[in-house]
Amino acid sequence: MKKILVVEDDKALNNGIVLSLRQNDFNFSQAFTIKEAEEYAKKNEFDLIILDINLPDGSGLNFCSEIRKKSSVPIIFLTANDMEIDVVTGFELGGDDYITKPFSLIILRARVLAILRRTETAVKANKFEIDDFIFDFEKMKFRKSGREIILSKTEQKLLKIMVVNKNSVLPRALLIEKIWTDGAEYVDENALSVTISRLRNKLEDNPNKSKYIQTVYGIGYMWGCDKNETK
Repeated sequence: MKKILVVEDDKALNNGIVLSLRQNDFNFSQAFTIKEAEEYAKKNEFDLIILDINLPDGSGLNFCSEIRKKSSVPIIFLTANDMEIDVVTGFELGGDDYITKPFSLIILRARVLAILRRTETAVKANKFEIDDFIFDFEKMKFRKSGREIILSKTEQKLLKIMVVNKNSVLPRALLIEKIWTDGAEYVDENALSVTISRLRNKLEDNPNKSKYIQTVYGIGYMWGCDKNETK
C-alpha cells in the first residue's frame, strides 16, 4: 500500500485531497503545519508528498530542501503562487510537479497516479537483491545479512555502476569519468583505488580476496559471482 503525506493547512482542501485519492487504497498522513510534517517524516517513509508552499509556520520550499538531503521521495507542490520564479524555485529544490490553486481534484489524482507509476518503474530499476545484499539506490539504503551498511555518495555511484553492469569489465578511465562528473579537469586515479578499497572493506567478507568487486589487472574492475541475484 502506498503511503502519502498531505501537507496543507486548509483543512477542507486537505480532507478533499484525501477523499479524492482514498479510492486507490492509499494510506494517508495529514499534516497542517511544517512541524507536523517534520514529525511524520521522521517516523515514516512515504511514497509521495503533496506539499503546500505557504504554511502557517514556514515555507514548504524549505521543508522540501530538508527532505531532499535524505530522500528522493516524489513531491508535488500546491500553491496559490503562479509566478514563474516560484515554479522554477520549486523544481530547482527537487519538486516533481507543481499545481496552482484553485485546481481540479481529478487533475491532481491523475498527476499523483502518473508520478507513482513512474516512481514504481524507477524503484524496480534501482533495487537489487544479490545473495545476502539488498541495495536500494532509490531510498539510499544498503544492507548485508540484514545489517545496514553506510555508503558515501561516491561509493554509492561506484556500486551502482558495477551492479548495473554485472559481469562486465569496466575500465578505470570509464569509472572515473562516470563517478567524478563535477566538471573537474583532473581526477587523481588513486581516488578510484581508494574508493574501491573502502567499498570492499564494507561489503566483502574478506577484502583481500574479493568475491564480488573483482580486479581485472591492467584494465579495471567488475562485479561478479552474483548467481543468486534477483531484482
